[in-house]
Amino acid sequence: MISHEIRLISRPTGMPNASNFSLAQSELPPLSDRQVLVRNLFMSVDPYMRGRMNEGKSYVPPFQLGKALEGGAVGEVIESRANEFKPGDTVTSRFGWREYFTALSSDLHPVSRDVPSLSIYLGALGMTGMTAWVGLNLVEVKTGDVIFISGAAGAVGNMAGQLAKLRGCDVIGSAGSEEKVRFLRDECRFDKAFNYKTGPVSEKLALEVPDGIDVYYDNVGGETLEAALAALRVHGRIIACGGIAGYNEAKPKPGPANLFNIIVKRLTIRGMIVGDWLHRQAEFEKEVSGYLRAGTLKNHETIVVGMDHAVSAFLGLFEGKNQGKMVVKLS
Repeated sequence: MISHEIRLISRPTGMPNASNFSLAQSELPPLSDRQVLVRNLFMSVDPYMRGRMNEGKSYVPPFQLGKALEGGAVGEVIESRANEFKPGDTVTSRFGWREYFTALSSDLHPVSRDVPSLSIYLGALGMTGMTAWVGLNLVEVKTGDVIFISGAAGAVGNMAGQLAKLRGCDVIGSAGSEEKVRFLRDECRFDKAFNYKTGPVSEKLALEVPDGIDVYYDNVGGETLEAALAALRVHGRIIACGGIAGYNEAKPKPGPANLFNIIVKRLTIRGMIVGDWLHRQAEFEKEVSGYLRAGTLKNHETIVVGMDHAVSAFLGLFEGKNQGKMVVKLS
């Protein structure tokens, strides 16, 4: 069995480019006991993967040079030597960036085909949706809260906003184009949204929410975090989920100049890694699948077709080319 895969061949400095990656092929060995052969149907590309391209310690190991990248994927079982799976079953895994792979049954998560598209298991019902759900639970977002979400048209941001609306929150989001602002208002039911590229975020927030915010869901960091620290009310809460504004900085920029607001306003900041919450995955899936069936929550995605376009899809995340979850369809 020959499989095509995307490998990291050099570590990026600043913004990655196509020369850091290669499309290669590998020969898969025959199955051993307890192993399963899977053909990937969809794979995920996510901003956090940029951090794994650097050398050095982080909350996840760095990608190895010359080896296939890793990431979320949903696929179909082709052959199985494990009792838990049979050909035709659908599974999710962390073995993205490749067409086929073999894995132990314990590394696979079974999912149902009874969904509009299997790609939903990388979006609303995948780690993306669970990240949004975990963040809201982390600081106990509740009815009446005014919540500001940065990177709101992205994979996690739009889900966090939709889930916050279902909790009875007043939701405001920032995005990088007028098209995305309309998407947030019209498709995701945000109460307010603004284009952060048309003026300072602090001024936009002062205009849209002059009385301040209770919660900030941070996917961006940088200037937007500083603006949120100014806008937060006393006893406000920050969900520290990501910082895409700084992922490609060769040298870290200084932090916000107004960190003293944390003390003055008695703020709470909670950092999160979704992998710490996998023990609550069944609870998340039950709740969010109910919203999807009822039509009160939508799975928004941007689909790119073909393994040979996977790198450009990943790079597109840092150029704002996605609305909702960026997904690569493999077959």
